[in-house]
Amino acid sequence: MPSDVKEGKDRRIAERIVRLWQYRQNEVLLTYVSTPIEVDTRRIIERALKDGKRVAVPRCVPDTRSMEFYFIDGIDELEPGCFGVLEPRPDPEKRLTDLDAGLCLVPAFSYDWHGFRLGYGKGYYDRFLSRFNGNIVGICYSEGIRPTLPHGRFDRAVELLVTDRFLRRIPKENAVKKEREKHGW
Repeated sequence: MPSDVKEGKDRRIAERIVRLWQYRQNEVLLTYVSTPIEVDTRRIIERALKDGKRVAVPRCVPDTRSMEFYFIDGIDELEPGCFGVLEPRPDPEKRLTDLDAGLCLVPAFSYDWHGFRLGYGKGYYDRFLSRFNGNIVGICYSEGIRPTLPHGRFDRAVELLVTDRFLRRIPKENAVKKEREKHGW
């Protein structure tokens, strides 16, 4: 994708995020720190900090397939970590321990119309989201949305998809019904 096209799409997604009621209502934003091929989250992080929100970003726990979120005050606090992605230093005083609230932005290569994602295949977010009780929003370029994607029985759908072209609310009943029918529950 040409850099000027990507910049425009990233800007539209960031603008949509900060207009969401989920963004306005939550004091805590959990978000990944983007790599060059992903939807840029740096603009969203900077805006959230400016808006007085507490921003937490993930750190992969070595020798596991789990991650922990740590609060940051700026991008300059991050260092290259697992897979070369910028991560926070593990400071116990800055670790997010309350998983009952907040807005979590979830990365993906692709999402389907039911809110399920195709990620990097290591299961970090799947494990984390199984414990998280706040709002879950998927962000992706509109070209990455597909009618359906394969997913496992423990995968959790996002509540809302935000792209450069549209928002899509995912009815929870439909996702649960689809899973029950698929697995014969």
